[in-house]
Amino acid sequence: MSASSALIVLGSFLASAVEMVEALTIVLGVGVVRGWRAPFTGVAVATAALAGLVAVLGSALQQIPIDSLRLVVGALLLVFGLQWLRKAILRASGYKALHDEDEAFRRERDLAAAAGSNRGAALDWYGFTVSFKAVLLEGLEVVFIVIAFGSAQGRLGLAVLGAGAALVVVVGAGLAAHRPLSRVPENWIKFAVGLLLTSFGCFWAAEGAGVDWPGNEGSLAGVVVFFGLVSFTLVRTLRRQRLNSPGTATAGA
Repeated sequence: MSASSALIVLGSFLASAVEMVEALTIVLGVGVVRGWRAPFTGVAVATAALAGLVAVLGSALQQIPIDSLRLVVGALLLVFGLQWLRKAILRASGYKALHDEDEAFRRERDLAAAAGSNRGAALDWYGFTVSFKAVLLEGLEVVFIVIAFGSAQGRLGLAVLGAGAALVVVVGAGLAAHRPLSRVPENWIKFAVGLLLTSFGCFWAAEGAGVDWPGNEGSLAGVVVFFGLVSFTLVRTLRRQRLNSPGTATAGA
């Protein structure tokens, strides 16, 4: 497997894992209070809808000329990745609060308890709706990343493989623990995902615009290193600035 193929699998795995951990936290918060039948049904329906979306959009994108596809997908990945990277830099430097899965779990559990019960109904629609919405909304980001990673290089199967592996790992760990995966270094994983999305976006957008990278795909590692060095330099600079400004408040997540 080439370096770019490995990065496609890794990027899809990490991005999918982050979104799945957040969706899992919501589903667990609902399930422990209201039972598991309705949340599992919502998860299954949302997963089926997302799988169909990947199949339809993935096939449609294969019909677009590869250079045009790389330009468009690269530009979108660059915008998307910079948003992830910006938040990760702010969190790492202390200007934005770290995401807390335990707190999110307690919030969802309290909301589920306050929603009341509908024991006479065939299905707990609160549990179904909340779980369906959580998986669908978080999953849409996964779908975008998987399709973008896979279609731009004609390796949709590798991107789906990475996402599938994340699904198995996250769901398996969540079911085994019956609690949010708060020990997962989610914020640093988001940093890595933002770095990969930004690097792939820059590489593919330039390639689609006609740029010939020296060493072809070998240059991708250099792009990742470049954005990594810039990002960590910004983290150190912002952290030093924050420490020198005691009155600066940490923003919410």
